[in-house]
Amino acid sequence: MEAQRPLFDASPAPPPAPGRTAAEFFAGVGLARMGLERAGWEVTLANDLDPKKLAMHDGHFGPSPHYLLEDVHKLAIEPERVPTTLLSHASFPCTDLSLAGGRRGLNSGESSAFWGWHALLEGMGDRRPPIVLVENVTGFLTSHNGEDFFAALAALGDLGYTVDALTIDAAHFTPQSRPRLFVIGSRGVEPDLPAIDADDLAPSPLRSAKLVEAIRRSPQLGWRLAALPELPPYGATPLESILERLPSDSPQWWSRERSEYLLGQMSERHRAEADKMIAGKSLSFGTVFRRVRKGKSMAELRTDGLAGCLRTPKGGSGRQILFQAGKGEYRVRLLNATECARLMGADGYRVTAPLNQALFGFGDAVCVDAVAWIAENYLNPLADAVLASASSAAPVE
Repeated sequence: MEAQRPLFDASPAPPPAPGRTAAEFFAGVGLARMGLERAGWEVTLANDLDPKKLAMHDGHFGPSPHYLLEDVHKLAIEPERVPTTLLSHASFPCTDLSLAGGRRGLNSGESSAFWGWHALLEGMGDRRPPIVLVENVTGFLTSHNGEDFFAALAALGDLGYTVDALTIDAAHFTPQSRPRLFVIGSRGVEPDLPAIDADDLAPSPLRSAKLVEAIRRSPQLGWRLAALPELPPYGATPLESILERLPSDSPQWWSRERSEYLLGQMSERHRAEADKMIAGKSLSFGTVFRRVRKGKSMAELRTDGLAGCLRTPKGGSGRQILFQAGKGEYRVRLLNATECARLMGADGYRVTAPLNQALFGFGDAVCVDAVAWIAENYLNPLADAVLASASSAAPVE
């Protein structure tokens, strides 16, 4: 049986619009590029440190001479290596802003790469992009009691950027719970979008209660908050729409012994939910993560039609498990690379790497659809304003 097609758009990207050029930092396997291209942008520089992610990137896009395998801190010393673009996008490492990294903060470890990117922008001087887009986990908002978020946005303000911020969950586009924080900065221009006063801002799917609180707590940052269209409905794309329907003898399915062991790792509540699925008259689907609870490895089943947030499979715990059940039977396997690509909005991504390597690439990436939505509804109006301003300022011959 053929796989059911996802409900989200997987059509080829349109030709880029004139002038809409972007530099993609912490580019990974290129999912931000896919989102930007879908909205008519052209990525003229990509940068990352990981050669395995570059290999995945090239496996999908083909050889990419614009991809610099380099430490962003080193690029900051050599800003002439970076072309002039309209946009600079940075999905900097989240490790030290999350619980997994001990919440060490923006000045520690991998997450300090933000400051390398900031130094690069500073070093570019008059060539500094008029638009920036920053992406990270929502834990960025509360890291070091909000001080890291404030410091980062204040630093962008020092470079002349007026800022806005959004919290968008990938579940508005794909069946994956993946809330992320996006910061948009613009220098010298404003989009043709209605503005919202911070005092009138209410929590919404676009700006969470914690983000609204952070905005109201920091009026000195010079916010320019834009009114935007509503996001697509949350959870409208079902998990089963991205699954490959594998035959029962596929080697991807786990053995009976391994599957029974997973059931045995469930708490009473989760096991009752699994038994209900097994007894169902039709097939249903859930996902399972293993988590350590009180020193014991437990299997936690999710049955709301969404996968949990894709993570990098460090130590094996980040690999997400599919639980398929009904008609008195059940089967268990890992979500495969094709399904993980679809969860990230990257349907059709040509995966040329082993499963674990692919999971690292997708677990570190940004949802294609979220980037495309921001680009279409926010970055494109900004780009229009920048290009119109440049056109009006051009000397008449």
